[in-house]
Amino acid sequence: MHYRGRLAPSPTGYLHLGHAQTFWTAQERAQSRAGTLVLRSEDLDAARCKPHFVSAMFDDLKWFGFVWQEGPDVGGPFGPYEQSRRMELYRAALARLRARDAIYPCTCSRQDVLRALGAPHHGEDEPIYPGTCRSRQIDVSRAAKRVNWRFRVPEGREIIFEDGLFQRQTFVAGRDFGDFLIWRHDDLPAYQLAVVVDDAAMRITEVVRGADLLLSTARQLLLYEALELPAPAFYHCPLMLDEQGRRLAKRHDALSLHTLRSRGLSPEEIRKGWLARSPGRHGSSDSQYAA
Repeated sequence: MHYRGRLAPSPTGYLHLGHAQTFWTAQERAQSRAGTLVLRSEDLDAARCKPHFVSAMFDDLKWFGFVWQEGPDVGGPFGPYEQSRRMELYRAALARLRARDAIYPCTCSRQDVLRALGAPHHGEDEPIYPGTCRSRQIDVSRAAKRVNWRFRVPEGREIIFEDGLFQRQTFVAGRDFGDFLIWRHDDLPAYQLAVVVDDAAMRITEVVRGADLLLSTARQLLLYEALELPAPAFYHCPLMLDEQGRRLAKRHDALSLHTLRSRGLSPEEIRKGWLARSPGRHGSSDSQYAA
């Protein structure tokens, strides 16, 4: 099968070194297989996706040396390549899941979930849902509170997949993750549903992304199955960390491509910095770029 990979940035801030490193791996894997690289703008968060971040995304990616064959600026057979223009596809998937009773309405807020768990949640991943609304009969048209939709995970089921770098991964539904959001109360698809629909529709054969999404892969494999869609292969990259051992985020403006570019660093210098570190190209602090 012809290899199809993708870059899927979200223009909610400037892209940083961690994005660049993972995206570079995606590009290398596509190029080594004479494959196609797709650029998809994950711009569903209208409140945070600003026009200047969109233009910076294209400028920084091109400056760094990324070349894609399909995307918002070049078109392609599986467009549109902006998630904000793909709502019909997401709504069709939602209807399909509803018809199969794979999802249910939920009126719980995040704070409701945390209170029900009786403990603070400090992780970046979605807290395990306690099942409050799983057996409730909620009339969506008359609900007093805004309604989310959750995927009904098969309790106790093992989800096993082979990662291209981290090898065999095993997660248990109901233990490692609970019923997860697939549609938000503001009438937008959640991340898990949107990327599954898009990767299948765009015929992506391998998803290259950060290791913080390994658990999301288990959730998404259940969605691929419920929607009867072919799942891609997965390759998760170790995360780039700051000096405190935290993964880079868009708040690290000093390590954004936009800032490094304005300081006169070249893409070649940045990539040489990756190669100079041991034991590998990933997972090390990048304080050398912050000065």
